[in-house]
Amino acid sequence: MEEKDQKSRSEQEVCVRFPPSPTGLMHIGTARLALFNYIFAKQNNGRFIFRLDDTDKVRSKPEFVQDITDGLNWLGITFNDGPYYQSQRGAIYAEYLKRLLKEGNAYYCFCSREDLEVQKQYQMSRGEAPIYSGKCSDVSPEEAEARIQKGERAVIRFRSSIKKVEFKDVVRGELSFDSALIGDFVIAKDLDNALYNFVSTIDDSVMGITHVIRGEDVLPNTPKQILIQEALGFPIPIYAHLPLILGPDRSKLSKRHGATSVTEYKKMGYLPETMINFMAFLGWNPGTEKEVFSIEELIKDFSLEKIQKGGAIFNGQRLDYLNGVYIRQYPADALAGLCVPYLAQAGLIEPDPDDPNSFLIKATGERANLEYLKKIVAYQQPRLKRLSEIIDLADYFFAGKINLEVDLLKWKDATPQDIKLSLDELINLVSKIEEGEWTKEKIEQAILPAAETFSKRINKAGLDRGYLLWPMRAALSGKKMSLGPFEISDVLGKEKTLLRLSDASKLI
Repeated sequence: MEEKDQKSRSEQEVCVRFPPSPTGLMHIGTARLALFNYIFAKQNNGRFIFRLDDTDKVRSKPEFVQDITDGLNWLGITFNDGPYYQSQRGAIYAEYLKRLLKEGNAYYCFCSREDLEVQKQYQMSRGEAPIYSGKCSDVSPEEAEARIQKGERAVIRFRSSIKKVEFKDVVRGELSFDSALIGDFVIAKDLDNALYNFVSTIDDSVMGITHVIRGEDVLPNTPKQILIQEALGFPIPIYAHLPLILGPDRSKLSKRHGATSVTEYKKMGYLPETMINFMAFLGWNPGTEKEVFSIEELIKDFSLEKIQKGGAIFNGQRLDYLNGVYIRQYPADALAGLCVPYLAQAGLIEPDPDDPNSFLIKATGERANLEYLKKIVAYQQPRLKRLSEIIDLADYFFAGKINLEVDLLKWKDATPQDIKLSLDELINLVSKIEEGEWTKEKIEQAILPAAETFSKRINKAGLDRGYLLWPMRAALSGKKMSLGPFEISDVLGKEKTLLRLSDASKLI
């Protein structure tokens, strides 16, 4: 990207950037940063640039770049330009380093780590800020060059002027920093290895970034970057520093609070729409009671001015609630398709690579189609909070022989003889339903009247439908918690329903 004309920011097209460091998986805080920049760019018909701040050559990995890219694609966050790699832009940084050195705004520092540590400890013992003393600030360019030619190691420091660095942050208001407490800071290891504060400042200016929207954890870098901008005559962008994301205990969000990377949330069965909606509320509030926002609504209603200063609390229960809301909005066939990878990963089914509407039930070797799964999902949809829950909620639909414990068939004070009578009665009633009439409503009509009176037949006090319906549900699912017996029968079909009832009867 070529350097843009240095117009005032008010004259330029809005331009923001997303500059993650590819040194790990994309954290939810990083994803929120991408979202806020994306929304702001869309809202202002501006540009959104994807830039990888990969100056950490040891920790930056291609797999992390791929994870970030995959996460953006999953969330539906697109960019206008990029990705740009800072590791490939060294010549640009070297040009500006040379300029600062030539103009006396930077200099070579030959102090060893040991010397710097002694100085730091001395300053701290006196209650002073541990800043560089400026020992090498008077070394002439000629002497510095000669010493470097002899093999002496040196870093490049920015020469800070003593002043108040003042700027208005959209979120935090007017801010002021004393550069005397910053000192002459290192901006490069050498001409070929510029450091974060310097390269980010150069890229933001060269790429025409008008608004820097980022986390408050890097707020201390802002005065340093403004000093560099001023020394090079660059316009100062508008800054907005987002609050940290905190756990329920108000400590910084970490693994102990649950999943933190976008990849993990996807694996757990959260929808991208949910994550977009949820992340938007991590620090931003529309000022209304409305909780569910599409990305289009966020683009319309979002504003930097409504971002809070205090930490954004991560609420896992609210995330589950929102995901349930979005799951219930999905058509059953689309939701069934989303559930396929989870069932496949659990080893319950094997998708057909040649037919997306067909799969193999691994326990039985039977081939089924998406309509079978669609019916299961339609019944489970009101209960699902995460797509991954389909495994435990519906595994019995993909089982062969149910591993059933006799005690599970017992309702209240029912005896083994009572249970045997209930199962035989169910087999009799089910057998009479015609295959062509096999629906939830027809099954219910055939069995419910008998369930109303069955308890009297086995000499139980009162009319209790559980004596007939509980053994039916337990026999069909093998679980204490499941769908109702009529819904399960509807999905399984007449043949499998009779088989499972018969297997249960043989246990008694």
